[in-house]
Amino acid sequence: MTNSTDPMAPRWAAEEIAPAEPAVRGRTARFFRLRRASLTVPAAYLLAALLLYINLWTDLGRAYLVDSMRDQSQWEWFFAVTAHNVLHLENPLFTTQQNFPLGVNLMANTVMLGLSVPLAPVTALLGATVTWAVVLTGGLAATATAWYRLIRKYLTRNRTAALLGGAAAAFAPPMVSHANAHPNLVVLFVIPLIIDRSLRLAEGRQVPRHGVILGLLLAWQIFLGEEALLLAATGMLAFAAIYACLRPAVARAAFPPLVRGLAIAAAVCLPIVAYPLYWQFFGDQSYQSILHGPTGNPPLSLIEFSGRALAGNEDTAAALSLNPTEQNAFYGWPLIALTLGITVVLWDRAVVRALAGTALFTALLSLGAAVPLPWTDTTVPGPWWVFDRLPLFESVIESRYAMVCAPALGMLLALAWTTIAESAADARGRDDGTEERDRCHRALVIRVAGGLALGAALLPIVPKPLKTVDRPAVPSLVADGGWRSYVEPGRSLVPVPLPSPGEASALKWQIDAGFGFPLPGGYFNGPLGPDRIGIYGAVPRPTNDLLREVRNSGRIPAIGPEQQRAAREDLEFWRAGALVLSGQPHEEALRLTLERLLGQPGKRVGNAWVWDVGWASARR
Repeated sequence: MTNSTDPMAPRWAAEEIAPAEPAVRGRTARFFRLRRASLTVPAAYLLAALLLYINLWTDLGRAYLVDSMRDQSQWEWFFAVTAHNVLHLENPLFTTQQNFPLGVNLMANTVMLGLSVPLAPVTALLGATVTWAVVLTGGLAATATAWYRLIRKYLTRNRTAALLGGAAAAFAPPMVSHANAHPNLVVLFVIPLIIDRSLRLAEGRQVPRHGVILGLLLAWQIFLGEEALLLAATGMLAFAAIYACLRPAVARAAFPPLVRGLAIAAAVCLPIVAYPLYWQFFGDQSYQSILHGPTGNPPLSLIEFSGRALAGNEDTAAALSLNPTEQNAFYGWPLIALTLGITVVLWDRAVVRALAGTALFTALLSLGAAVPLPWTDTTVPGPWWVFDRLPLFESVIESRYAMVCAPALGMLLALAWTTIAESAADARGRDDGTEERDRCHRALVIRVAGGLALGAALLPIVPKPLKTVDRPAVPSLVADGGWRSYVEPGRSLVPVPLPSPGEASALKWQIDAGFGFPLPGGYFNGPLGPDRIGIYGAVPRPTNDLLREVRNSGRIPAIGPEQQRAAREDLEFWRAGALVLSGQPHEEALRLTLERLLGQPGKRVGNAWVWDVGWASARR
């Protein structure tokens, strides 16, 4: 038999996980109480998400999340091109709108078809920036709500505890960091649903039904974010292995129905995702893997504060992370200390040991294959070296494994508050001969002390609203449709320099022009060379490399026949109709460089310089 008081025991033993809620008399009373509770929690999370993105929502026309770097431009383009493909009945897995004429394998990029396709009408009617804001804001709120419901179902019936746990899981510092730029890593509401169905399978009841639903959820998550599913699966397997060692009887009872259910889930999921995954790995412009190099978290990043936290310092956080969107730990030393205390106090509960073990394991994975020891020049091997060259894992930024700690810590916080509430209730209701006033006083002291401890750990990591800046204006040549005089069908418009992972604002030109012209270059993942190693952006070409160097340095290079010949070849490869220079650093140096490369002056059109190099120039 299993320990019936263990909250992670099967449902046939889970009725004692927490004191049952008081009965509500009457169907009408039950309905309104359920409705009020079911709406209040998501509304609270939605308000928190709106406050986080308040600077974006107050100026959707111009606001740009500055810490997203180029990623907001990329994601808006993903949403826009998906809407364009869906509404024009074109292939949603591939496009030549970027990286013209070779194209982009959209399935091999994080386009989130599971949301970008159903939201295509919203994108078409209201614009890609609205979709971007809706996905981020609503996704965070939905993720917190999903964690809340999972915690409430399996860990505690205390609403406050579950509310706290859901908030910690969805709004933890690494989640807020990715909330600047990576909806595929913060819109995770399907993950708790997958965990829920997996736990239901372990109960052994209605296995076919739950297996089918699990298969559909897995397919949906693949179309939302494969990396998030891989991270979550690693955490789930770690938890299951630890819990099975602690409760072998429960594991033996759960294993057969779980395996049957997973087989059913695979039979449902695979036919849905088989062709998209084939296209992702073997279709046009597919790639094998992306090698990021060492990207582990420095150990100190686990106990420091993120740049967006109330107690954070942006310079400190920047020194311990790749960039503002990859502050993947930064839980702060007070929360780490509190978590250790919770684990010690509740050590007798298997679920606590399993959650703490999962958080520790994934935190260690996030340190990478070679862990630098703080304040020394020494490195020691980390557990990531076991995973580093495995298929799929090879393309993961290992520091992101610290994100798996967020729901584990949220659940531990929920259990801690449940214990505090139960202790206070016990102190108030205990018949020990003292007056009721004294018992109430003791209960109040327990709640206040517990609340202060939680507040001291959580307040320093409360996020500040995400910062925005005004985005660059789209050239009037593009905005008013004047580009049509220079770019015929089958030809591209060439921004100077080409859009790239370092500068992607020209992607909005294409969105505002209704995808009337393709762009060479771009910000995406694609292949390089015969081995099809994944890289960010297009395969380098000499002319774009030269122009990018001018943009960065402001120095005009020597231009001779070799550079002019390379420019002609590149323009022919890009099938260029016109080159457009607008609003770039060192614009004058770029203009003079282009005049020498092309042997002709540019024409001033509105707020841009234009070089007519295609069909229109030939006709004139």
